[in-house]
Amino acid sequence: MLLSMTGYGRVERGFKDQTIVVELRSLNSKFSDMRVKIPQRLKEKEPELRRLVTEKIQRGKVDLSIDVGSMMGEEGYAFNKELFKKYFRELSALADELGIDKGDLINTIVRMPNVVATALEKIDEAEWLAVLSALEDAIVKFEAFRAAEGDATEIDMRLRVKNILEALTQVDPFEEQRIVALRQRLNQNLENYLGKDKVDANRFEQEILFYLEKMDVTEEKVRLEQHCKFFLEELNNNEVLKGRKLSFISQEMGREINTLGAKAYSSDIQRLVVAMKDELEKIKEQVANLV
Repeated sequence: MLLSMTGYGRVERGFKDQTIVVELRSLNSKFSDMRVKIPQRLKEKEPELRRLVTEKIQRGKVDLSIDVGSMMGEEGYAFNKELFKKYFRELSALADELGIDKGDLINTIVRMPNVVATALEKIDEAEWLAVLSALEDAIVKFEAFRAAEGDATEIDMRLRVKNILEALTQVDPFEEQRIVALRQRLNQNLENYLGKDKVDANRFEQEILFYLEKMDVTEEKVRLEQHCKFFLEELNNNEVLKGRKLSFISQEMGREINTLGAKAYSSDIQRLVVAMKDELEKIKEQVANLV
């Protein structure tokens, strides 16, 4: 089972004469990062809200938004006159000092924190339980979204690993061809520069063996196949948090593909290497969005 770091869940429900709206959304991130936007009277509950969400999310950049409003559109507000006056005096003095036009200073101050707040300063137990219930339902939808994204990602990655393995099997026919081509090229160069009669056959065979050792890709093919199989095995296990492990395996796959390309000495093998690299880059993009 795979979980995507991209998720979304939204729940809206009524409670007495109010509407509770809970929204969860997340994007991929290497670490856990959470932003919370809640009414002022829920601030004392913020640690508990964070704990409830982070226990489920594990990884990703998460935004939690909770809004509690009147169904009738009639909210009770409290206006903090003393705080308004303080902001006005300090901002006016600063504007005069810097020679800045005060402009629409009143609207600016009204939007500042705690100048205007809902009249209900504390949330009662029944309303808090309703908020928690809505949050739990939003988390369920959020997790379902991530699971669906993860399933789609898994199908895509399995296909791409299969494509890499298939391209790997196509390398073998070209290996013998490049050895024959190398032997012919070296022999022709020696004959052109030294003459056919002056070519030392034993030395020539030693040089061929030297180049064959440099060109041998047997180890790279075996390790790449092993890494691909390991990747598929990780997809099959029941562990949820495996994004980092899959990322490490994909890096090892990349090393073997790069070495295979460096030792190719064949345009046909290079074309296969480019195809494998293309598939691997798409795998890495997908892995980066997994929990």
